[in-house]
Amino acid sequence: MTESTVPQRGLASAPEADADHALEAEVVLARLGSGRSGLAAGEAARRLAEAGPNRLPSAARPGALRRFLRQFHNLLIYVLVAAAVLAAAMGEVVDALVIAAVVVVNAIIGFVQEGRAEDAMAAIRAMVDPRASVLRDGRRVTIPAEAIVPGDVVLLEAGDRVPADLRLLKASGLRIDEAVLTGESVPVDKQVLPTAPGAPLGDRLSMAFSGSLVVAGQGMGVAVATGAATELGRVSTMLAGVTELKTPLLRQMNQFARQVTLVVLGVSVLVFALAVARGGIDIGHAFMVVVGLAVAAIPEGLPAVMTITLAVGVRRMAQRSAIIRRLPAVETLGSVSVICSDKTGTLTRNEMTATRLVTPFGALSVSGVGYAPEGGFTGRDGAPVDPAADPAVQAITRAGLLCNDADLRAADGRWVVDGDPMEGALVALAAKAGHDPGVTRASFPRLAEIPFDARHRYMATLHARPGLPPLLVVKGAPEVVIAMCSTQPAPAGPQPVEPGQWLADVDALAADGQRVIAIAERTLPDGTLTLSTADVAGGFTLLGLVGLFDPPRPEAIAAVADCRAAGIRVRMITGDHAATARAIAVALGLGQNPRTVTGADLEALDAAAFEAEARTAVVFARATPEQKLRLVEALQRDGSVVAMTGDGVNDAPALKRADIGIAMGQKGTEAAKEASDMVLADDNFASIVAAVREGRTVYDNLTKVIGWTLPTNGGEALTIIAAVLFGLALPIAPVQILWINMVTAVGLGLSLAFEPPEPGVMSRPPRPPGQPILSGRLLWRILFVSLLMVAGTFGVYTLAVTTGRSLEAARTLAVNAIVVMEIFYLFSVRYVHGSSLTWQGVLGTPAVLVAIASVAVAQLLFTYAPALQRVFGTEALPVADGLIVIGLGALLLLLVEAEKWVARQLCNRGAKAAHLRPA
Repeated sequence: MTESTVPQRGLASAPEADADHALEAEVVLARLGSGRSGLAAGEAARRLAEAGPNRLPSAARPGALRRFLRQFHNLLIYVLVAAAVLAAAMGEVVDALVIAAVVVVNAIIGFVQEGRAEDAMAAIRAMVDPRASVLRDGRRVTIPAEAIVPGDVVLLEAGDRVPADLRLLKASGLRIDEAVLTGESVPVDKQVLPTAPGAPLGDRLSMAFSGSLVVAGQGMGVAVATGAATELGRVSTMLAGVTELKTPLLRQMNQFARQVTLVVLGVSVLVFALAVARGGIDIGHAFMVVVGLAVAAIPEGLPAVMTITLAVGVRRMAQRSAIIRRLPAVETLGSVSVICSDKTGTLTRNEMTATRLVTPFGALSVSGVGYAPEGGFTGRDGAPVDPAADPAVQAITRAGLLCNDADLRAADGRWVVDGDPMEGALVALAAKAGHDPGVTRASFPRLAEIPFDARHRYMATLHARPGLPPLLVVKGAPEVVIAMCSTQPAPAGPQPVEPGQWLADVDALAADGQRVIAIAERTLPDGTLTLSTADVAGGFTLLGLVGLFDPPRPEAIAAVADCRAAGIRVRMITGDHAATARAIAVALGLGQNPRTVTGADLEALDAAAFEAEARTAVVFARATPEQKLRLVEALQRDGSVVAMTGDGVNDAPALKRADIGIAMGQKGTEAAKEASDMVLADDNFASIVAAVREGRTVYDNLTKVIGWTLPTNGGEALTIIAAVLFGLALPIAPVQILWINMVTAVGLGLSLAFEPPEPGVMSRPPRPPGQPILSGRLLWRILFVSLLMVAGTFGVYTLAVTTGRSLEAARTLAVNAIVVMEIFYLFSVRYVHGSSLTWQGVLGTPAVLVAIASVAVAQLLFTYAPALQRVFGTEALPVADGLIVIGLGALLLLLVEAEKWVARQLCNRGAKAAHLRPA
């Protein structure tokens, strides 16, 4: 290997006999200029600069022109374009240009906002890019998967997505799902021995290919190809495009908009026929009246504004560490009624510290904070204990260090863990006892292991000892490990283990909120180099218990209280001991004596009893992934909308089945993330509740957008229809209707996409999932406000005409009245849950104030600018007229607020009557 060349071996280009899968592992390492301890950090950086990031080429984003033209691909827009063409053909050039302006302005806003939304989604996806564990300078570190280079030694665990093509150096029960490459759904058992040079892809057992999924076991391999040079890169097309901003609700509203368009076209034909039949109006003018009606009634900006509302919500959730992977989750979040949460790291800090030791010779307390390898040991009487002089402490802490895959390192003035937090706490404990992790592990080299699995709840490792038989160490759930043990140390030599006493010690530690693990060891015959489950069936010597404390997150306590106020039930599902889980649940505010059941209890229940327990229990301890899935299904059967957290590969089925599957961004496996709808970047329960709050806000804002758009469009359309039906002069000219839509339809409505949560958003019960967004209440509001706007428009028009104003002045006054009423109604619609308008609401948000200021400037130009007066047939108005239209807007606002107050009183009265009605 030359210094200037990164040794990357694309498998397709290698001769069959020279392919990596056919060579011994050491040969591959030598050819790559690497070793089993990995690359040096400096060399890895040099290779990354030369080879480039480990990622597949992404598909090119559609060009700006194509994205702009896509804004016109909508039935609503087609109708407007056709109207513009017909108007131009009839010589109504001004009207045609104004319609074209409406269409173009709508397209520009949609183009700009869609681009921003897509950029935001791309940034959000980058927040959940996969990470990988590698060896650098002989130490385990976690890095972005795209930073892997050829020659890196990569560590694999169950749930990982293989980040590059690897020649395996180590495989312990390693099974990999390669369906993404081979189509074979059955996971493949991997090995380290070379395979035949001509072996097909699916038979290269010594390889782990990029994109495949580790379903069981552990492994280690050297990266032989990255990025486009991998097997996946050779066959891959675009794996991940720009997320389409479409959800069931948006599709429903797009369909609704198309239906409205068809209805409007039908009504327009009837109005046209009526206008012509009445006589006194030429066909050309009648046609332009109908064009005005169509433009007024068609909500052309609604789909774009709703899409933007959704995108704004997704961005806000990302700012609160809740990364949305599937857009329908945004809508569903507002309906969540049950949150099933893991305990460790989600409801608690995930900062494990070993604080208690129980050995056969007594109990000890351990001082220290976090993962810092600093602290001491004290006995029950508080007297210091020298760990180096206590063989029992030395044995249990050494065993906890050996049966362990974590490393500690100092970073930015504090100690951090690379690996599992609980294992990191055991490494810190061993260091406090005087063990040097590197020296101890080198003195007891690992020969084999059985990785931890939620189904058997233990981890076992086999270690060589110079001049002695190999040592087998196991750690795991106390009830499991204690059952494996036959003896325990004693001053006079090993004596039979006392399970009852040990389990009582476990309960005592758990009752204090400690997470408890048991550690044991035994020797195996000389020459043993492999491990099987039979080797760990029994014959161990129990070394003792370790109590680890992981305090509740303060923000999680507040979030649980928010959930209770919002009518959301919180359920804790954990693999911990029942007493530990109950103690944490009490501290979190889940009840003074929360009902707690164990996985064993659930296993003994029939289907009916299981469902009853799922509804009433609060804490589920020692629950298996299979039971998680059954719990989700049981809760869903009673109509609950369930959010479920998970981090392991075995949690994927429950995450997929839940209405909202939530994966952990920090400790979660790639399998869990890919099965989820949402990823928590900070693994914090409070972020789930924040996402629910944002989900409710997004739905509220969608309702506001609809509740503002349809009444204002309806008011304009009904004004024209009423004038034609009663043979009256039009209070607003068709071209002026086009102006109103161009100025207000998107400008004012768009500001509602940025509305903050309403007061009390987390004080009301969850929204029923089947509740239509166009509820009876909203339909009534559309009709009520539309009629108020018709009355106001005809009122000011009639006032102007009867006081001798010109037709142009009367229509100018009517146009300004409509725009001002729309502005005042905007303030009312900002509160959709019966809330009364407050002074804070009148002040508005920056988006609302900017929108109103822009519309106000446009209306001043419309009224007073000579050029626009000629185009739209307007006339300058005295200041007193401005006061009239402002007063009219204020009157509309008061009437709408009065209607809301009456509706709220009727609703409260109905609720009281239902409460008093005998069951």
